[in-house]
Amino acid sequence: MKLVINSLSKTYANGVHALKDVSLTLSNGMFGLLGPNGAGKSSLMRTIATLQEADKGSIFLDDLDVLKNKTEVRQLLGYLPQEFGVYPKISAERMLDHIAQLKGVGNNAERKDLVLQLLESVNLYKDRKKHLGTYSGGMKQRFGIAQALIGNPKLIIVDEPTAGLDPAERNRFYNLLSRLGENTIVILSTHIVEDVSTLCANFAIICQGEVLYAGDPETAVNELNGKIYSKVITQSELGFYKDDYQVISTQLKTGKLHIRVISEAEPDNGFISSIPNLEDVYFSNIATRIDVDTI
Repeated sequence: MKLVINSLSKTYANGVHALKDVSLTLSNGMFGLLGPNGAGKSSLMRTIATLQEADKGSIFLDDLDVLKNKTEVRQLLGYLPQEFGVYPKISAERMLDHIAQLKGVGNNAERKDLVLQLLESVNLYKDRKKHLGTYSGGMKQRFGIAQALIGNPKLIIVDEPTAGLDPAERNRFYNLLSRLGENTIVILSTHIVEDVSTLCANFAIICQGEVLYAGDPETAVNELNGKIYSKVITQSELGFYKDDYQVISTQLKTGKLHIRVISEAEPDNGFISSIPNLEDVYFSNIATRIDVDTI
């Protein structure tokens, strides 16, 4: 399948211009949508998921007009929003069974097998009889992932899915999404660069409602070869270096400030050439929109 987003824009009643002429084309596989909090990622996800209207533009899932055929789209969609509620006094097993019925899985035996399989895949099988209200944040997140997978969706949207997951749960989630991406369009919205570099064959960077970059991670990193330099400075020197160099990121380690700059030519003043990574791609794009001190 193919998802084509063309010139999508959205402005909220309070004047926030959440999406500004967003255009992207996605095929089967994992697609990472990378950006800081408030960048417009959730607005784009909600629009694709038919939960809000766009002011202008179009979205097509193959030949299906997403903005005009909401019911049909929802039958093909699995969605895990950034925040979602649960019925606290219902078990995970019963809730998934109910959702499966709503999604058209009518055969009792088939539905039972599906629910147990999903609970096993997200490591909740042993807790399947517990009420959802007793679940930890990470367990609720895993339950949310399970409900998004019901009905063999052709398009899966997960918004900040690894929030609240410990490293083992996060790794399990990575593996699950990777398997799903073989035959499905999976959109992974996140501000965690590692999520994208680990999982996604293609990605886009969005900031202040605009797409700043779209491509594959390997090519994006290779484009910065020979352009990234680093140096250890004192905190008081940061202003000087920001005036004279394009500082894309700073990190405080053991009391010392490590800065990374992007430059076409090798800078003087003690900088060391560094191997670029996807974080450099991300920071070099958003640094022009967000002050480096806030990154």
